[in-house]
Amino acid sequence: MARRIYLKMKSLEEARKIFLDHWKLETFLSGETVASVEAAGRVTAAPVFARFSTPTFHSAAMDGIAVKAERTFGATLDSPMQLELESEVHWINTGQPMPPDTDAVIMVENIHQIDDQRVEIQAAAFPWQHVRKVGEDIVATELLLPQNHSITAYDIGALLAAGILELEVKRRPRAMIIPTGGELLEAESLRHADLVPVGKIVEFNSWVLLNMIHQWGGLCDRHPIIPDDPDRLRQVLLEGLAGNYDLIIINAGSSAGSEDHTTNLIAELGKVLVHGVAIMPGKPTVLGEIQGKPVVGNPGYPVSAVISMEQFVRPLLYRMQGLDEPESEQVDAYPSQKLPSKLGVEEFLRVNLGRVGDRLVATPLPRGAGSITSLSQATGFLRIPETVEGITETEAHPVSLLANRQGIERTLVVVGSHDMTLDLIANLLKKCDPQISLASSNVGSLGGLLALRKGSAHLAGSHLLDTETGEYNSSYIQRYLPGVEVYLVNLVHREQGLIVAPGNPKGINGLADLCRSELSFVNRQAGSGTRILLDWRLAQEGLDPESISGYEREEYTHMAVAVAVLSSTADAGMGILAAAQALSLDFIPVTTERYDLVIPAEHFSNPLVQKLLQVIATQGFKDQVMALGGYDVRDTGRIVDSWVSEAENLG
Repeated sequence: MARRIYLKMKSLEEARKIFLDHWKLETFLSGETVASVEAAGRVTAAPVFARFSTPTFHSAAMDGIAVKAERTFGATLDSPMQLELESEVHWINTGQPMPPDTDAVIMVENIHQIDDQRVEIQAAAFPWQHVRKVGEDIVATELLLPQNHSITAYDIGALLAAGILELEVKRRPRAMIIPTGGELLEAESLRHADLVPVGKIVEFNSWVLLNMIHQWGGLCDRHPIIPDDPDRLRQVLLEGLAGNYDLIIINAGSSAGSEDHTTNLIAELGKVLVHGVAIMPGKPTVLGEIQGKPVVGNPGYPVSAVISMEQFVRPLLYRMQGLDEPESEQVDAYPSQKLPSKLGVEEFLRVNLGRVGDRLVATPLPRGAGSITSLSQATGFLRIPETVEGITETEAHPVSLLANRQGIERTLVVVGSHDMTLDLIANLLKKCDPQISLASSNVGSLGGLLALRKGSAHLAGSHLLDTETGEYNSSYIQRYLPGVEVYLVNLVHREQGLIVAPGNPKGINGLADLCRSELSFVNRQAGSGTRILLDWRLAQEGLDPESISGYEREEYTHMAVAVAVLSSTADAGMGILAAAQALSLDFIPVTTERYDLVIPAEHFSNPLVQKLLQVIATQGFKDQVMALGGYDVRDTGRIVDSWVSEAENLG
């Protein structure tokens, strides 16, 4: 099958208009009758009118005595009035029917009982005082709920009070998702497996999309995985169209690859409305019609699939139900770093939000279309317009919230060098206080200091070695944070070295072996403490970085380096022992280094920062760190240096 190229890619706005305006949605879904007690979350298919009034009788709204109001006229504090029980007034409780010939209630606290037959009042009542009249809440035959109304739990109370035991609601739109790809495995098939077979991928996209459809008011069935077979896919697609589905979603098979059959099948069986949308991720989206029903070819990468669903399927489902698509709350936030983007393509970037000082900071999560964690960890998304080549950290930009504001206000923002103990801290913080979150961005030690200088983080992780003095971090803080008052708190000491394959099959004994022509290396990014350490040790041993194959290949975390070695895309990489042990790799020690937290004095007393310091001082945290391997906690939590005024120190 020939490869298909996006010759007619549409902008997001144009693609949404073409797709959403194509359908006569007012007649798309028929109605069905459901019991009122089961109607929450459904949408009315017709207006609902009350059968009964409520209350159905005049009733007391207070405890006291029921009375004819005009009988009390003239009663005052100076001229109290006595009334006969049973003949002129009647004791009554809230909710009871008003006795005949009464139209007011005097509260019990405003009554003085003289004896068993008489009461005294010191103020006159007025007609219908403290009385719920017939139909005060609902009047029989009045409109109770309009058409296209999303029924709430409160509405159910009104329906039952008005005598409506069942009502007509719109049938929920029903979708079918068809996952495709010969490389996919059902998650259930790995229940007793130790490893995912090489070349295979656990299929989870369809389950994510299925639950998204449920959140949007639809129903969804998932078909078992279909291999890359156009005839089999055609058969399943036609079966779905012949069934009671309102929408078919084919996941994967929408790009320009030779094994992507979706576009050809839609064109063969119906009409392709759009193929290719100028968004990132999500460009390969296919929007079409077959037999009068929407068919969506969804991209295979997780983030692309989700964004495509949010931009096209979500509004379609709401329109099918006669509802307006809910708008996300927006806030203005400053990116934690400059974010370049491709001109002509609108980018949807997932971010973590946290308040640092007086402004919200948006820390970008991994931008790859295959990074599912960028979805699960995100608290907002930032749209970079197609008309710019990126945005800067000097201006605030609108961010759509994916979490509540309270959680954002209680997010601790950590930027800098990657360390595995940060995950332990994040979990223990959440365990201590479910409202606290830790958002970390791995930009290297130097990047962390620069983030502090810009006011984009509460603290930074750093292990920058001063090659002249052998000290860590202090000289860099003085150089890059001049005039900024900070505390330097030790988190851990850790072993740095070469991560190699199990059994060290290439016989690597030290840094000098990296210059062997048959070996491949994976490096850390420039500005990271690990890179500075490596360059210093190479210089000490007189080794030329240019002689190391792969020196220019960069990763941003120790685990990414370890994964490169595990997957055999590199023979060795510089990283920490804990990362090697986590993936059962071998390790060749190079040095032990100090990893510190750099905390500006202006944030030191922040309750979130103080909670972090309390956590790392606990024995439970230290025990978990030691269990990772390659760590020493002898100084954990100790202030190893500070640059603050005397008043600050005393404070």
